[in-house]
Amino acid sequence: MINYLKESTFAVNDVIRKAWSIMTRHYFSIATLCFLMFITASASSLMAFFIKDVSRVLSFFMVIIFIMLYFTLNLSLFKYIFHLIDNEDEDVTIVGTLPTRQQIIRFLIATLYFIGCILFIGLILFPVLYVLDPVLRYLVSIGWVESFKATGIIITQVAVGIGILALFITWLRISFFPFFIIDKNVGPFESIKLSLAITKGNFTKILLLLLVLGGGYLIYLLFNFLHWPFVAFVVNILSSFIIVPLSSVALTVAYRKIASEYKGDEHPDILHNIV
Repeated sequence: MINYLKESTFAVNDVIRKAWSIMTRHYFSIATLCFLMFITASASSLMAFFIKDVSRVLSFFMVIIFIMLYFTLNLSLFKYIFHLIDNEDEDVTIVGTLPTRQQIIRFLIATLYFIGCILFIGLILFPVLYVLDPVLRYLVSIGWVESFKATGIIITQVAVGIGILALFITWLRISFFPFFIIDKNVGPFESIKLSLAITKGNFTKILLLLLVLGGGYLIYLLFNFLHWPFVAFVVNILSSFIIVPLSSVALTVAYRKIASEYKGDEHPDILHNIV
């Protein structure tokens, strides 16, 4: 186990090192795409606020337009980073990395599959609370448990914690699907299956990578907790201009590294890759 953690740490270090090298050489183009995504999301929120009382139909269409624009920029960012990884010496414009219409449609369908998987796991785990309730009442009736209320709160908290953990693991396992759509041009459901396949056995590495990338935000929360607003503000600014672009590059590099080491089936099934 210790050797595995060491290997995982070294793998994460390699990803961060390569991602940092790519980002520093092409910072402005990568940061521009990240900034455009931020502007799109912010503009969407402002537009929804101003026209919510004017027309629901117009509001709906504006939401669709902004979602399409945001996803297009997101896929363009991944496609641009892939170009930097594979052909860094060749010049490419941001316009040249726009995804095709087919890729955008596949991404939208795969996103629906992604949401469906999350909801499905939630629906499976939610009835656990109803199963625990009669069990707890029975334990109270036979005298094994003294306080129904206190024990019920604890069990509920444990069940909710398990549910959140399961949803997080599911999210992490299938969140690489956009890369397959852009990189391999595969179908929506196939991208979900391939994401499950390549993350099998690599969960610790991906988790460590996310912890490293999320370190800036954790530091920001720490300074907020200590009531150091100025320091927290500085950390938040640095995180926005450094960690966000670095995260996009690092996740793309991690995908390319893990996918290149994948020796499984080109068309994997779901059941053999869940655990």
